[in-house]
Amino acid sequence: MRAIYLWQHEDWPRFYWDADRLLSLLGEVRSLQGQLLGRMSALGFEGVQRHLDALTEEIIGSSRIEGVELSRDSVRSSVARHLGVTLDKDHLPDHYTEGVVNVMMEATLHYAEPLNAERLFGWHAALFPTGYSDGYKIDVARWRSGEEPMQVVSGPMGKQKVHYEAPDCGHIPEMMEQFMQWVNDENDNTDPIIRAALAHLWFVTIHPFDDGNGRITRTITEMMLARADQSERRFYSMSAEIMHHRNGYYDALERAQKCNMDVTEWLVWFLETLRDALTQAIITTQRTLKKATFWQRMDGIEISERQRKVINLLWDGLDGKLNTGKWAKINHCSQDTALRDIDDLIEKEILRKAAEGGRSTNYELIED
Repeated sequence: MRAIYLWQHEDWPRFYWDADRLLSLLGEVRSLQGQLLGRMSALGFEGVQRHLDALTEEIIGSSRIEGVELSRDSVRSSVARHLGVTLDKDHLPDHYTEGVVNVMMEATLHYAEPLNAERLFGWHAALFPTGYSDGYKIDVARWRSGEEPMQVVSGPMGKQKVHYEAPDCGHIPEMMEQFMQWVNDENDNTDPIIRAALAHLWFVTIHPFDDGNGRITRTITEMMLARADQSERRFYSMSAEIMHHRNGYYDALERAQKCNMDVTEWLVWFLETLRDALTQAIITTQRTLKKATFWQRMDGIEISERQRKVINLLWDGLDGKLNTGKWAKINHCSQDTALRDIDDLIEKEILRKAAEGGRSTNYELIED
């Protein structure tokens, strides 16, 4: 029996849900949202850095969900330039990376602006500047066209499983006009976070483009979450959290597409994922606050640029263990210089020898 998809129901797009099931979860998300925004308001430059980090994670995560790996350094450098942040080392991004970053920055920095076809077409053109996707010519900056159905499939040729079939191309202009009117409706009293979840499901259901629908879906979601936060500054990444549960994400979308207009289960999945993203961001923020407090305590203490660089790397999560060899490599200095720098920080009670010992002596930050 052929599946009836969400958009094929006669009540489309009149979604409904069990508000009682969402009440506790939505309250938890709202509480975490308030905690995070409250803590970030206490930070100055470190808050800007956290904004930079969150946007970098969002852009990398959203692309990674689609199997596209971006250079973290290139993405971070591009975002930093948009935010006016100077990095120790700048990396020139390629044309594609710059386009991906431009899309997310435009969506979040101008979250309050109406969503219209021109804006969406601009995002799509930025994602596909050559007019090709994986070597295939696609329609860019316009709704998809053609007679072949748009299907999401998996499996080998001849044994493919159809997970989803999108609306016919002829329905897209009308469906998108209805969607954009809803997004821009300032009189809709639905909770803004619920609206973000609905927008995510609604847009990906229409699948209006030849390619890039997932990335633009998550861009719209970030724009809607920025509206919910009433802030252009992003301190958490929904896409990074989705990436941690990518199979669950696709399963949740597929189940939602094959149900009636009751989208309670999708909203539960979305809110639980958002809760986890906010929780992770709060943990990171606590460390950011500790880092800011640490540097306040260090005011007046002589610390060289080499030492400051490694201390910041330790606070931000240095890969691997710190020893004299790694210190020398980071700072392009001799191991003798590295040892003098480290001994100086041990004397100032900023570093200490790690307890595990081993073949090579390791050092760790004294955080408290």
